[in-house]
Amino acid sequence: MVDDTPGVQLAAILTLNPYGPVIDGHRVRGYPSPAPAAILKIDERPSLKSQPLSSAGVGELLYLSRADVERLLDVDSMLDALARALVVYSSGIASIPPRTGARVGDRGILGAMPGYVPGIALEVKLVSVFPANHHHGLPSHQGLIMVFDEDNGAPLAVMDGTYITAIRTGGTAAVAARALARHDASVLAILGAGVQGGSHLETFPRVRDFKEIRVASRDPDHAKALAAHHPSARVAESFEAAVRGADVVACCTDAREPILRREWLKPGAHVSSVGGTWGPELDAETIAAGRVFVEWRGAATNPPPAGAAELQSLDPSTLTEVGEVLAGTRPGRISPDEITIYKSTGLAVEDAATARLVYDTAKAEGAGVFLQL
Repeated sequence: MVDDTPGVQLAAILTLNPYGPVIDGHRVRGYPSPAPAAILKIDERPSLKSQPLSSAGVGELLYLSRADVERLLDVDSMLDALARALVVYSSGIASIPPRTGARVGDRGILGAMPGYVPGIALEVKLVSVFPANHHHGLPSHQGLIMVFDEDNGAPLAVMDGTYITAIRTGGTAAVAARALARHDASVLAILGAGVQGGSHLETFPRVRDFKEIRVASRDPDHAKALAAHHPSARVAESFEAAVRGADVVACCTDAREPILRREWLKPGAHVSSVGGTWGPELDAETIAAGRVFVEWRGAATNPPPAGAAELQSLDPSTLTEVGEVLAGTRPGRISPDEITIYKSTGLAVEDAATARLVYDTAKAEGAGVFLQL
């Protein structure tokens, strides 16, 4: 049973053969397949179906500000919800089209990320990515998330998506690190001290007991400011100095060319990369040296901004979805010295899982403001 927690109308019984084929459009070539892995049962329990996402009245829309979202969202609960959502996605039952984006010259992108995750949420996020915003005191990513009724399509809520985008990105990377990093990992390097650097500093220490956290940035003042938020964090003088000897390396930049070099990595390191909207964040040698894990194989078959620049030349059959690792249908780390790489592009299931948590808590507490449509 993958999950029987209230709020996830899914009970999936998976065979735990790590080399079986993946179901429903997620088959990976190159693996033997003596016994198919499959979802044997989809159980939309009546007790959960009796509590669907629904608004207080026809034509009413719940509005949740950023302050509401930050107060209502429990980060530890989010990590568990993200893990469940990744399993559901890799089962093949979610409807998550590749995101589309309108480029605003070389200044930014406006992206649309719709998604339906059965029992979790029907939602869409509009998000803008303008890297130069930090020069003006604005976040590089800004957005809104809309939640809709799964049964009739009625809009239920609109909420700030800027904080959700930031925290769920670092949160999903932390979920991947929890599954893939060595259990004895004690040194974390965070490359980049912007919003995502902060998100990773918030989430990664929740999945491993790091004794030392190194923060490096192209702006030393930003690195110093971020490091001040955690007692185990210190500033590293360069990306290389932060990476050498680190057990987990989290790359969170808006780089247009690689910031990481393969020769800096120790055996057994886990590399996480969430940047790369504008170019490759990781060098080709690092990608070639490790085993690559993704949210979805579309990261290799779709061009940026939907896909990842670093993965465009890879055969998608060589990639493993994190949801498969969590479900037990594909192996994760297979040796202490293996280099594991998590390459993120962001996926609507992450917004769906996080927005659902916020929505449910808001409804339970009577938070937010109802607007008439």
